[in-house]
Amino acid sequence: MKKDNKKSEKIRSEERAANMKKLVSNNMSHIKYKYLVLSGKGGVGKTTVATNLAITLTQLGFAVGLFDADIHGPNIPKMLGIEDQKFHTYEKGIIPVYAGHLLKVMSVAFLLKSKDDAVIFRGPLKHKLIGQLLSEVYWGVLDFLIVDLPPGTGDEALSVAHLIDDVDGAIIVTTPQDVALLDSRKAITFARQLKLPLIGIVENMSGFNCPYCHKPIDLFKKGGGEKAAREMKVPFLGRIPIEPEIVIRGDSGVPLTTSNECPEITQAFEEICTKWNDLLEEKEILNKQSVKLGKCQNE
Repeated sequence: MKKDNKKSEKIRSEERAANMKKLVSNNMSHIKYKYLVLSGKGGVGKTTVATNLAITLTQLGFAVGLFDADIHGPNIPKMLGIEDQKFHTYEKGIIPVYAGHLLKVMSVAFLLKSKDDAVIFRGPLKHKLIGQLLSEVYWGVLDFLIVDLPPGTGDEALSVAHLIDDVDGAIIVTTPQDVALLDSRKAITFARQLKLPLIGIVENMSGFNCPYCHKPIDLFKKGGGEKAAREMKVPFLGRIPIEPEIVIRGDSGVPLTTSNECPEITQAFEEICTKWNDLLEEKEILNKQSVKLGKCQNE
């Protein structure tokens, strides 16, 4: 009897999981590309990079969704100056919050009564919440959905990678020092084990130009991310230098890439987005060639 109950519960669990994946797939059917932004450890500026990449893509004319999947420390609304906003619902689902004309945002922060509230969830509850948000947030037609994950390779990253079948890839954010690079390599291995394609590394906090002598200072070394990308055989998307104004503008809710006040930073993000798009185009060409080759073989 116990074996039968366990078998029945397993079947029901598998059916619920399959149904949730189907709901997520249907809900995201109008999104062209879906990307995860990961980091092996905290403190590397992953959310700052994800936010400014999203803004840069909108400035290039793309419609972008930014999903803050950090349940315990959702910071994207603060960085975009929309932390006092709340989501709305209608017959198609949850409406994300707009942060500009082409940028839609969803975050657990919008669900909290107070900015000081803590979300005290274990794995199963986190998986359920992420599944609900992915299946019920109505993004509409998007060019890109960027999912900003918490540091590490735990529950949230596993849940998102499991629920979104057609993830187009993962972007790994690291800083140049050896400790950060060690963890970023683990994040790459994690992505490979989950069969997430088109991984690229962004090296953040890469060098600092002294405002007095105007000479470059490598506070956290430089070139480590590029070296790791070469050794792990993944694309290197680019590097972003240390710029104190990034922190100031992020805290004030007006990210630096919303203006051209710091051309070096703006250019760095634009170059990363350009290389990212080039890789996507190469992937599409290869996929089309693969389809044509398959048709010829079948014939």
